[in-house]
Amino acid sequence: MSNITDLSKTGYCKGIQCPKMLWLDAYRPEEAENVLSGTVMANGDLVGALARNYFGGYSLVDFSFVKSEMVNKTREYIDAGAENIAEAAFQHDGLYCAVDILHKNGDGWDIVEVKSSTELHDIYVEDMAFQYYLLTKCGMDIKNVFNMHLNRYYVRRGELDLKELFILEDCTETVKQKFHDAEENIASIRSYVSVSEEPQRDIGLYCEKPYQCAYKRYCGRHLPSHSVFDLAGMQTKTKYKHYHNGIITYDDILANAKAIKLSEKHRRQIESIVFDRPDEIHPAEIRSFLDTLTYPVYHLDFETFQQPVPEFDDERPFQQIPFQYSLHIEHADGTLEHREFLGKEGTDPRRALAERLVSDIPMGVCSLAFNMSFEKTVIKNLAEQFPDLSEQLMDIFDNMHDLMVPFRDGAYYSAAMQGSYSIKYVLPALYPNDPELDYHNLEGVHNGSEASAAFADMASHTPEEIAEIRSNLLKYCGLDTYAMVKVLRRLREAAE
Repeated sequence: MSNITDLSKTGYCKGIQCPKMLWLDAYRPEEAENVLSGTVMANGDLVGALARNYFGGYSLVDFSFVKSEMVNKTREYIDAGAENIAEAAFQHDGLYCAVDILHKNGDGWDIVEVKSSTELHDIYVEDMAFQYYLLTKCGMDIKNVFNMHLNRYYVRRGELDLKELFILEDCTETVKQKFHDAEENIASIRSYVSVSEEPQRDIGLYCEKPYQCAYKRYCGRHLPSHSVFDLAGMQTKTKYKHYHNGIITYDDILANAKAIKLSEKHRRQIESIVFDRPDEIHPAEIRSFLDTLTYPVYHLDFETFQQPVPEFDDERPFQQIPFQYSLHIEHADGTLEHREFLGKEGTDPRRALAERLVSDIPMGVCSLAFNMSFEKTVIKNLAEQFPDLSEQLMDIFDNMHDLMVPFRDGAYYSAAMQGSYSIKYVLPALYPNDPELDYHNLEGVHNGSEASAAFADMASHTPEEIAEIRSNLLKYCGLDTYAMVKVLRRLREAAE
């Protein structure tokens, strides 16, 4: 049975971020919310498994709930002369870690910590410092410590080149200098979690970074229903600065408006709640926007997914790959046509999508997106990849308008938008309690993240499951553009 003060490298990193996380894990685990993304975890597993091949052959220590079994297996591999050991396990004085790759280096070893990110972060250094400390205490001669992460500039062409896909960043000196810091941190964390009475620790930026804490809501339960943390678009560190200066409620903010240089946008958000103001509508400004549109209007929305390890040629790690679009064509008399595209699972969907898109949207017509920077980026990338379609794609790019503009510029504002002009806030503000426009009523796919994950994983399902997933994806993306149609109609009503 494990002791409350036992520490793994994950626990150590939690303790570095905020030791109260570990205390709550031990004494109040029921208060935790699920903040771990299944996609992020799957990406980590995929990258970690692939990285094991970087140095050639390797011996893998299979996972066991009995840590001593993994430690003993690691020792067997070392004694047998293994050059590379994946998930090499070590235990000492209640400390435990599994090293992603333990690589033989002369008469010693190198620690290689693998991450599915494209850069080195400070918390990774803390992770490696814990491993170096523990392995040294176990009597291992550690020569170097490396962080292995993805190369954001790698472009796949043919077979994967692991030496180009991964960057091996030498962190040896930095990590070795943290040996005594790690020892002190371990003692401090253990002392913190050993107290049975809940420690008093105020919320802070560590609730958000380097990872969102699962107990953020629990530790922030004292906050009022409308607080500085609800201000849309304000930097997180600025919110915590105001909070620690005692500026917490909307009334606090208004009372200190000059001191904190309150923007007009935030003033509008706050005053609409505090003074219960009606919707703020400027018909002339809305008409000016509507006058830029010509009919028929092509309402367009893309869905994309990202892969840490490029599966297709001409793809970089975490590049946005469009796999789906919905197109609602609205004519001057209000009639609608709907067209859509959804790529085939397990294939590179970009060429087929681009060909269908230029077929569905003629040259010179008015297309409309909500926050068009995303759609325009997708189109520009497609135009660069497929020069033969570039003229037609860039025509769509050049003739695109942004439905977000009237809301971003304050021509239409409702307290229900909560200071945001995202369509996920605008839509329910314009059409409250409309089941036809409620994303929660959809099956399986309710937001962009779920759509990305569904398509990325679809090929691993049965034909029956694939048919259901495809149906869910089409309904979700179709609602995105139908929602745009409804938003535009409400703007026309407001302009009149």
